[in-house]
Amino acid sequence: MTEDLQHPSTHPPLPPTTEDDRISWLRLLRSRRVGPSTFFRLMNEHGAANAALEALPEIARAAGVEGYEICPEGVVLAEIRSAKAAGAHLLCAGDPDYPSDLLQVCDAPPLLWAIGDTSILSRPMIALVGARNASSLGVRMARALATDLGERGYVIVSGMARGIDTAGHQAALGTGTIAVLGGGVDVMYPAENTLLAQEIAQNGLRLSEQPMGLTPQARHFPRRNRIISGMTRATIVVEAAAKSGSLITARNALDQGREVLSVPGHPFDARAAGCNMLIRDGARLVRNADDVIEALPAINLDQQPNLPLALTPKPPASDRSLRETGDLHNEILNRLGPSPVSEDQLIRDLAAPARRVSPILVDLELEGRIKRQAGGLLALAD
Repeated sequence: MTEDLQHPSTHPPLPPTTEDDRISWLRLLRSRRVGPSTFFRLMNEHGAANAALEALPEIARAAGVEGYEICPEGVVLAEIRSAKAAGAHLLCAGDPDYPSDLLQVCDAPPLLWAIGDTSILSRPMIALVGARNASSLGVRMARALATDLGERGYVIVSGMARGIDTAGHQAALGTGTIAVLGGGVDVMYPAENTLLAQEIAQNGLRLSEQPMGLTPQARHFPRRNRIISGMTRATIVVEAAAKSGSLITARNALDQGREVLSVPGHPFDARAAGCNMLIRDGARLVRNADDVIEALPAINLDQQPNLPLALTPKPPASDRSLRETGDLHNEILNRLGPSPVSEDQLIRDLAAPARRVSPILVDLELEGRIKRQAGGLLALAD
């Protein structure tokens, strides 16, 4: 009943074919102390989920767990009703739509809830992850990589966090993107990405192994990260601190035998420390999409489905409240770093009217928090 057992077989169990089988799979996986590794071991030992459920209480007693109860059927039926209301459907290990690369991971999730177009899972995928408090340069790099790789046939996979994840998803909406969530597939987190989540469901796919309606907690994200790296051919890190979730994703990718690529950053910018460490330790340095393509096997674009037209960006709201102005103040500081950025580019990255940004820049300059250089360039003050 431990969670550190390796998958005992390279051949997953046959996927469920009836509704009763699917309910049994869900009950087994939702039972206490049963995670992916234990699930597959029990299926291997007992041949079917309903047989494993019958054996669980005795297995628990043998392991010293008294009063063990399997997940009640009513709990799973309620989850299925919630999934139906949210437009989610279940992907089981071995299903035709289940990501083939993910199935090779030793602790692959037996079940995934999906909202959106599952056909996108048959296309080659690349993970793009990075800092939540991304700089303006980092956001630009993420957008450029996601746009160029999308145009070359790759689906961009990320975790829908603010910062680099958000930039990658937004840039790939027109060519294909998948958001792997730390909570339930129907839970919009962070709340500021609610509209993005809706757009991804309409033009791509949202995935989660967690129960419907689950609000994510910190412990869920490392587990989520193994899915991001496991279902993709490579993981690109764009800005990451020395201790960050993005480095967990990179380590997962290495353990899973996938490529790890990293965008270098300024040595004085803490947001680049993790990326520079990865490159020091052997990750491929990324300057543009060509560097990524060179690291991967060639794909046949003739076999890729027709890509949808890129979405037209929606104009930002012209009026902002006092709180939004304060948020814009903080976002400017988050996006600037030691490397100078042009004021025009910063305003474009913020997607905010110049008449709102310019006065804030003057205030920050007078406060000594940013410095202005020749040619209209801005950077954080030393």
